[in-house]
Amino acid sequence: MSIDDRDLVIKAAEAGATVVRSYYGLSLSRWKKSGEDFATTADIEAERAILDVLHAARPDDLVVAEESGRTGSDGNGRTWLVDPLCGTLNFAVHNMLVSVNVALQTGTRALVAASADPFTGEVFWTDGAGAHVRRDGVDEPLAPSAESGLVDVNLDAPFPNERVFRAARLLSDPRFIARFRPRVVSTTLAVAWVAAGRRAAYVTDGPLSGNVHFTAGIALCHAAGCVVSGIHGQPLHTGAGGLVVAADEQTHTTLLTLIRNQRAEGD
Repeated sequence: MSIDDRDLVIKAAEAGATVVRSYYGLSLSRWKKSGEDFATTADIEAERAILDVLHAARPDDLVVAEESGRTGSDGNGRTWLVDPLCGTLNFAVHNMLVSVNVALQTGTRALVAASADPFTGEVFWTDGAGAHVRRDGVDEPLAPSAESGLVDVNLDAPFPNERVFRAARLLSDPRFIARFRPRVVSTTLAVAWVAAGRRAAYVTDGPLSGNVHFTAGIALCHAAGCVVSGIHGQPLHTGAGGLVVAADEQTHTTLLTLIRNQRAEGD
């Protein structure tokens, strides 16, 4: 019996989350990648579980995964992006703030996407028409809200726009502190939380097009009705890059003003 793309992306994310959860608290081997980045046994095994699900159901699709790279065919224009464990450093030090991200793209458009929290058992998912969270097999629609005032800011390199924007400067800006309550979760689970109303916004620098870490969360936010743009308010994946995703227009506008203030002060 065939499985549709929506159910498949949820199944794949859940498969990865099950593996990640099974490795929690264990002493894990590490493989150095670049800079301070590394992978663990949990990353490798979770990715293998996700790829097994995808290749079995869609053998003619291309899969781009963080640890193993490209597998499958790219002849039909369908590409699965797999991030088996976002927040590896968190996980390695027994911090539960991690996510498993899977998305299907054609061109730059995400058809379906899922971001799974291995420890709450929640799967945030979208079929492009709406955004939901699945708990114990029950789906509920996601509803963005800026009420908390919580804004997650990614402090990880690279910083391609550091002359005109630096996340650390934003966190220390008294105008930011007066309006928002900063958080640094260090995993793209926080992007899904904007769609779910658990964060007012999320801000990061860097190129994100086709990114295995961010594609699922961005798709969720688009489908939930969040306001999404590049770091300077430009269309996503253009110009300076980066990401500002907010629960509503007011929050988005306020953050863009604070970012523009950095540019003016850096000139």
